Amino acid sequence: MRPVSASTLSDREQSILRAVVQLFILHAVPVGSRVVSRYLEREMQLSPATIRNVMSDLEDAGYISHPHTSAGRMPTDKGYRQYVDSLMKIEGLPSEETHSVLANLLVTPRETVVREATRMLGSLSHHLALIELPQLRDASVQKVDILRLTSDRLLVVIALESDIVRTVSLEWTGILADATLDDVTRHINERLSGRPLSLLATLFPESSVVTQGSNGLVRLFVEQVGRLGTGTEGSTLLMAGTQNLLTLPEFEDPARMRSVIELVENEDVIVHVLGSARDDEGVSVRIGNELLTEQLQDYSLVSTTYRIGPASGSVGLIGPKRMDYSRMISLVQMVSTVLSKTLTIK
Repeated sequence: MRPVSASTLSDREQSILRAVVQLFILHAVPVGSRVVSRYLEREMQLSPATIRNVMSDLEDAGYISHPHTSAGRMPTDKGYRQYVDSLMKIEGLPSEETHSVLANLLVTPRETVVREATRMLGSLSHHLALIELPQLRDASVQKVDILRLTSDRLLVVIALESDIVRTVSLEWTGILADATLDDVTRHINERLSGRPLSLLATLFPESSVVTQGSNGLVRLFVEQVGRLGTGTEGSTLLMAGTQNLLTLPEFEDPARMRSVIELVENEDVIVHVLGSARDDEGVSVRIGNELLTEQLQDYSLVSTTYRIGPASGSVGLIGPKRMDYSRMISLVQMVSTVLSKTLTIK
């Protein structure tokens, strides 16, 4: 048998590999040569024996495998990669689907629009939808207000460019006169207004003193608000559609079902893989071993970014490697575009 590589796949080999991937995506069962023969009969007339020979070559080259001797074939990570890179056609979403998402998000209050977009993405994809809130490190501060909530709690309201607003709660147990609070607020605005959050620590060195007794409050402000610029101020990830994964054939086994629950509970793993894909151009597709995380070996991630001014976040889908890549790519592109548009114009 001659060796087969990604650069030397013949038209026949490409057609058969494409058929194996598409049939496995549709039915979640290993694909036999007779099924492929019937699937391809309009494209080319090939006997099951001929297809078995080609499938054997593709298996030797690592594109497909079979779970046991008499079973049909199923794609490997390498086979899925070849399919995504060279054999798949990206099909646009129905216009009514796109218009429905846009119309829904346009009337959703700004403070809940990302959550609603996550819910809609999960519903449309039937996979685990992920939207990471914008990273605010490069966003410029327009104004800071510090409000007294109780005798020991303050609320910081930070207005950023592109109408982004964030709030941070501060606990303060010392005596704080209204005049001191006003002085601190004015001082912070004088230094920070028009500058990005990334400069916060530089603008307010530890030795900074405003008025007697206020230095500790400034340091507390820098410590707590600085987390907005680093993504450590709390959860920055919204998820929807966990139940979608649990209904798929891949996860019917109780052990596999537990792996889904563990994945969703380990938010740090998901944030890490989303972040690692953020530098990829356009839509990133990472399959199985490419995610470099043991917990995600049975999954694929399709993701891209969205922007609100200088701030950017991620939109992604996690599903089995047997996912409809064409539709998932179109969905994350659509939600990214609509999310950027609705958040910019609200």
